[in-house]
Amino acid sequence: MYLSSLRELALGSRLKALSDQFYTAVDEVYRACGAGIESRWFPVMRYLRDVGPTTVTDMALAIGQTHSAVSQLADRLVDAGMVVRRRDPHDGRRSVLALTDAGERALGALGPVWLAIRRGMADSLGPHGLTMLKAIDDCEQALRERPLVAAILDQREALTRAGVEVVPFDPALRDHFRRLNQQWLERHFRVEGVDRTLFADPEGQIVAPGGAIFFALYAGEVIGTCALIRESEGVFELSKMGVDENFRGLGAGRALLDAAIAEYRRRGGKELFLESNSRLDRAIGMYERAGFVRQSSIRPGSHYERADVYMLYRGS
Repeated sequence: MYLSSLRELALGSRLKALSDQFYTAVDEVYRACGAGIESRWFPVMRYLRDVGPTTVTDMALAIGQTHSAVSQLADRLVDAGMVVRRRDPHDGRRSVLALTDAGERALGALGPVWLAIRRGMADSLGPHGLTMLKAIDDCEQALRERPLVAAILDQREALTRAGVEVVPFDPALRDHFRRLNQQWLERHFRVEGVDRTLFADPEGQIVAPGGAIFFALYAGEVIGTCALIRESEGVFELSKMGVDENFRGLGAGRALLDAAIAEYRRRGGKELFLESNSRLDRAIGMYERAGFVRQSSIRPGSHYERADVYMLYRGS
């Protein structure tokens, strides 16, 4: 599933989708069994039966929902005749929620249904169900001890002090070379055969013949890459420049470009070229600012079907 690939970023969406599945399944069971309630009513009605008349505020704190959500749910339960609002006998300025006789009767007949739900959940989810319940318990405890918003904002503050670091090729980072380039190729063009060859063996195809691969790191995360490919004696191609589109604006592309040019000079290169596409105007602008000059025609024997821009490095 797509959302699973987003990990923590989509946690709320995944839990919402999972919650909706459970609500829908239990509602279908209630209908099939002739129960007179809905799954979303359960926490409020069960709490009122177990604890007794309660204010909306206390209910919201007890079941971990917002005051607004509990108030809206209470309105629905009142309309359905399951709950009534009464004056608080201890404080006439506020009201409490209480089960009606109809609500008591509805819950009183649900023991066998709830037993079936428990056992059906265990049968469907297996040991994953117990693991999930334990994980939810642990998450709820962790959030009480360390509120999520504060934790995220602390991390954001720390990241504002981080800079981009360029590092040379490391076999442990190999898959990021493919990932970052495949991201922009599939977004704008398509992955060609020459791309697949380089992705499959970057060490053998690029590093071993005298080229280099660089990675841009931001707070330890790999956010960009580029390659300096040795074409022939003294001739190098700047290629496979890719920056994670979620980390644009940090200067990773220019840092990678500067590192590749510096390596080209260190190796005593005589010619540095690149091939690109006119649709990538932002990248072309960056290349021009770094000293690359666009040529009047594409490079003879171009490696790529997508290439309609040929540039030579003329920087000092």
